[in-house]
Amino acid sequence: MSVTSVTSAGPSTVLREARIPGDGMYEGRRTLRRLPKGWEERPYELFEVVPQARTIGAEIRGADLSRPLPPALREELNRALLEWKVLFFRGAHLTSDQQRDFAGNWGALETNPLLAAGSSDDVVRFDKGDGAVPTYENVWHTDVTFRERPALGAVLQLREVPPFGGDTMWADMAAAYDNLPREVKERVDGALAVHDFIPGFARFYGPERLLPHQDLLPPVEHPVVRTHPETGRRMLFVNASFTTRITGVDRDESDRLLRFLFQQAHVPEYQVRWRWQPGDVAFWDNRATQHYAVGDYGSERRIAERVAIEGDRPF
Repeated sequence: MSVTSVTSAGPSTVLREARIPGDGMYEGRRTLRRLPKGWEERPYELFEVVPQARTIGAEIRGADLSRPLPPALREELNRALLEWKVLFFRGAHLTSDQQRDFAGNWGALETNPLLAAGSSDDVVRFDKGDGAVPTYENVWHTDVTFRERPALGAVLQLREVPPFGGDTMWADMAAAYDNLPREVKERVDGALAVHDFIPGFARFYGPERLLPHQDLLPPVEHPVVRTHPETGRRMLFVNASFTTRITGVDRDESDRLLRFLFQQAHVPEYQVRWRWQPGDVAFWDNRATQHYAVGDYGSERRIAERVAIEGDRPF
C-alpha cells in the first residue's frame, strides 16, 4: 500500500475565518463583586459565617433557629442574607411551626394554591419519588414572579434526602447583571417584562387545574432589571419559568433577548451548590437569586418543605 504525502506550499498568511454563533456566553474574566459599592462590611458577633462560593452562599454556624430570634440576632442574620444572598444551616431539624416562626421574622407568610400544602396552607410540601406529581423544579427560576409582589425570600428544609443527588443550586443575579455586555445593559435598563404563571405550571398541570386560577393571577409586568430595596443593588429579574416577553419589543427580538438573559443564571462563577443532609435549612433572598433543584435522584424519595415570605413590588 502506498502512502501519498501532502506538503504545504508554505505558512498561511491569512488566518481563516473562525465564526461562532452570536448571543452566546464565552470564556474570560468575570466581575465577581459580592457586596454593593460603598457597603460597610462588619464582623459578625453572634455566629460564624463560612463562605461556600465567591459571591453567593454561606453556611451559618452557631445560630439556633428553633427558638425566638432576639432582635440583634435577627439583624445580623438579615445582614448576612443581604451580603451572601442564601444562608445554610446544617442539621437544624425544625418542626413546621418552628420553620414558620423563623420565616415570620421577615414578614407575613405566603400561600401558593398551585402547590401541595404541608401542615398548614403556608407550608409547601415537595414529596418526590415513585408516583409523585412530576413537577419540574430543575429549571433556573425565581419564585412566584407572576405575582405583583413576588416573594421576599423562602426558607426550605429537607425532611428526607435521597442517597445520592437532589442538590439545590442558587445563582447570584446581581453578578449576572454586572457582567452583561454594555450594549445589552443599554437595551434592558428601564425595560419591562411580562410574567405569567401559566408557562411554568402548564408543563405538568392540565387546563382543568389552571383555569380556576387564571383570572385571579393575570399577567404582570416587572422591570427586567430590578433594584434591591435594601441594598440598592441592580439585579437581572427575568426567569425561564415565568417571563414571557419584553414589553414593547417585537416578539422575535424579545425571544432572542430573553434567551440570552435566561442563560446568565447558568454561569458557574455566579453559583453555589448545596449538598443536602436531613434537617438542613436554606434561607434565600428571592429578590436577588434564581435557584435550580437538581433532578438526578430517579425514583428515590426526596421530601422538602418550604415557607415563603411575602415581598414588595419590584422597581
